[in-house]
Amino acid sequence: MDRKNELKGKRILVTGGTGSLGMTLVRRLLSGEMGLPAKIVVFSRDEAKQHFMRLEFLNRSVATDEVIYHKAEDILDFRIGDVRDYPAVVAALRDVDVVFHAAALKQVPSCEYFPFEAVLTNIHGAQNVVRAIRENRMPVSTVIGISTDKACKPINVMGMTKALQERVFVEANRDSPETRYVCVRYGNVIASRGSIIPLFAEQIRKGLPVTVTLPEMTRFLLGLDKAVDTVFAAFGSARPGETFVPKVPSAKIVDVAKAMMGDRELPINFTGIRPGEKIHEIMVSEEECFRTRNAGDYYAIQAMLPELRSVSDEEPALTGEYSSSEANLSIGEIGELLAPSLADIERFKTA
Repeated sequence: MDRKNELKGKRILVTGGTGSLGMTLVRRLLSGEMGLPAKIVVFSRDEAKQHFMRLEFLNRSVATDEVIYHKAEDILDFRIGDVRDYPAVVAALRDVDVVFHAAALKQVPSCEYFPFEAVLTNIHGAQNVVRAIRENRMPVSTVIGISTDKACKPINVMGMTKALQERVFVEANRDSPETRYVCVRYGNVIASRGSIIPLFAEQIRKGLPVTVTLPEMTRFLLGLDKAVDTVFAAFGSARPGETFVPKVPSAKIVDVAKAMMGDRELPINFTGIRPGEKIHEIMVSEEECFRTRNAGDYYAIQAMLPELRSVSDEEPALTGEYSSSEANLSIGEIGELLAPSLADIERFKTA
């Protein structure tokens, strides 16, 4: 199938669609780059965010985006609901062809203080999607689960629940062979709500000291559009049960702060590690290396369950873990990487 028509005429559900990633994903879907869908349903529990997103997408008249927003009038729909609520999930999934599952509790400290809330959303919510499709024989062709680097060798509640979410989706391929379940896993999204970059931008704008946890802390960095690229790549070529991981740069967080300061010299306050945080992030563990293949700009981790792995003569793509501690960008390189994303921060900070 032509990549430009993979989603043409499809009915799409985006859970958690009012988040930073969800909004970018919807904008890209409306652009028609994967083929123009017949319907896009944004499913989330926050009515205020849906209201502002509706205004953003349905009532905006910017010349460069006229085509996208004109299409939104006919294609985009909104549904209030919670992935924890099985009947609401069933109702949202009716007549859907493709699911992008982005609904999650993702704030690391919040999940540490309210661990069972993370279980209900991140694990039980995913199981509700699987159960609804299986028990109601829904004609869903593909489910893409949006995961995180914190799911790899997890030490915090958010990562633990996301790791189990991955396993819920991967295992679902056994009982629902008509539906392909795959995941994507990536690191810190530069302009997303709750990420460190918007916080730095606000502190620098106000001339305040910039707060960094530890001097040695590193993170993978990618923009919202690269995150969506990963989702589209997984949709296009991931095998059932695989997890797609983008090949992206990493950096020391203290260097990110310095790059964002530019010529300004503001003090940096080291605040100490927060509950549940890692010093370095890992996107592919050493245990996953032997079942990881190259997929162009991505690594594809095959399922742990042997019956879901394809037999292949391909050499493993990695010989060691894929960690943010290696090959960090320079301050100048970080500045170049961040420049296109600062506009995204302004776009989403009040949404």
